[in-house]
Amino acid sequence: MATMFGGSVLLCFFSLLLLFPVAISQKCNPQDKKALLQIKKELNNPTSLSSWNPRKNCCDWVFIHCDVTTSRVIWLAIQFSSPDQFTTPFPNPEFIGHISPSVGDLSYVERLEFNQLPNVTGQIPSTISKLKNLKYLTISGTSVSGPIPSFLGQFKNLELLDLYSNKLTGSIPSSLSQLTNLKQLFLHENKLSGHIPASLGQLNLERLALSKNRLVGDASVLFGSNKRTEYIDLSRNLFSFDFSKVDVPKKSSFLLDINHNNIYGKIPVGWTKVKELQMFNVSYNLLCGQIPQGGNLQTNFDVFNYYHNKCLCGSPLPKCK
Repeated sequence: MATMFGGSVLLCFFSLLLLFPVAISQKCNPQDKKALLQIKKELNNPTSLSSWNPRKNCCDWVFIHCDVTTSRVIWLAIQFSSPDQFTTPFPNPEFIGHISPSVGDLSYVERLEFNQLPNVTGQIPSTISKLKNLKYLTISGTSVSGPIPSFLGQFKNLELLDLYSNKLTGSIPSSLSQLTNLKQLFLHENKLSGHIPASLGQLNLERLALSKNRLVGDASVLFGSNKRTEYIDLSRNLFSFDFSKVDVPKKSSFLLDINHNNIYGKIPVGWTKVKELQMFNVSYNLLCGQIPQGGNLQTNFDVFNYYHNKCLCGSPLPKCK
């Protein structure tokens, strides 16, 4: 009798183990699932989202991550996967359509990514403004157009804003200066124009890329000796300011690219004190005077980093007259 009783207990135990994964797999917030299925529909139901089956747990779908406690979707990252994390994802033309306004119903999302989807068009949905938990927003490598929405300045927890390589137009909204927790801002390779807001100089960014736009005016406000900035790319714009007045960052490592602008003045001596100047391209500007001697300005960079300036001279360029 004891043996039979023990066997029954074991049978019940193993039955529960078998049932447990099923119970877990059924956890999927109905609001999240409804929003995701609408996002899929408005992207032309691509085969890459074939696992987005309404009869299955949305936390098991590709490109989705859920909180282990609440089972709410906290990360949506739709992109064509690359072979490893260090490689840029390949463009995926299979996704055709636009970013659904339903994305705003993913109330718990902290990370939202639409990456390398060249046939995704339309504007950035205003419903994204409802995502109060957002920390990382990436919409890059798409054909999304229109202006950068001013509501993006509402995301007080945002640490990364990546709108690289789209068809965005208009000016950079001054509201972005309200993103006090922002560490990385990537707006390069769009069709942005106009003066950058002076208030952007209030941001203490680690990385900033504005290259390949049509931006004009004074970008010197983006520099600061006490900022944590370690990378600035302003190349291929129409910026015009006195480079000699730039506040050189007191960093051990830095990357700078300002090529193809209308920047004038001299190269500040302070750049010789940056121990690991990994990039320094000031070519195709209106700079004058002698290139400061010392640091990495000669040892790490050749003539191509300095040429096509108004009257810049000194090693590695020809001697000053």
